[in-house]
Amino acid sequence: MSFTRQIISRASADRLELLIEERLNPKSDKARIDKRIWNLFGEKLAVLYTDLSGFSRNAAEFGIIHFLQTIYESHRLLVPVIQHGNGILLKTEGDSLMVIYRSVDDAVRSAIAMQQCCQRHSKDLPPEDKVLLCIGIGYGNVLRIGDEDVFGEEVNAACKLGEDTAKAHEILITNAVANAVTLPKGAVVENYTGAPDAIGLAFKLNYDNVVLRSYKNVTAAL
Repeated sequence: MSFTRQIISRASADRLELLIEERLNPKSDKARIDKRIWNLFGEKLAVLYTDLSGFSRNAAEFGIIHFLQTIYESHRLLVPVIQHGNGILLKTEGDSLMVIYRSVDDAVRSAIAMQQCCQRHSKDLPPEDKVLLCIGIGYGNVLRIGDEDVFGEEVNAACKLGEDTAKAHEILITNAVANAVTLPKGAVVENYTGAPDAIGLAFKLNYDNVVLRSYKNVTAAL
């Protein structure tokens, strides 16, 4: 982490902590403090979560080195796609990535490119070496704390869809994403009935007929 980034992230976290401490006072004006927090840290972002299908089983069966190899390979494949698609990789947790985008269209296109990249890479590999990607996307108002973390209902929804719900090759999106996105040519949104109740409406993105030419040079060498 660069020195400048450390300063910015720490300053944001410290400022939020002071406001939360003030909010804990029983006599505080919580509405006023909440408004200040949203003014300081509120942004409208698309949040994308990834997970690898069958990862825990493969780690138990093939060992920790294979576990690390699969993580490394997924990062090698996905990070260039994320960067090309105007995403910021905010956090990694084991085999999962959390990525933010200013544009919901960029998030959806990036998700499709990520899936297609992993599928091309995995096509002729044995089952234990395939990178089987699951993705969830949310979109809405969030609290962004520097380059450390984001919080919000759509963040939680994206996490649950990507990490807990989506199967290999699936892209699941919230209702907010479905309402805001302009789909690339060939993409179709389908109703999805397997989402947790807390998320509400969710949809599955069918991208079988999508060709993203803008990603061709990025993924060709991977």
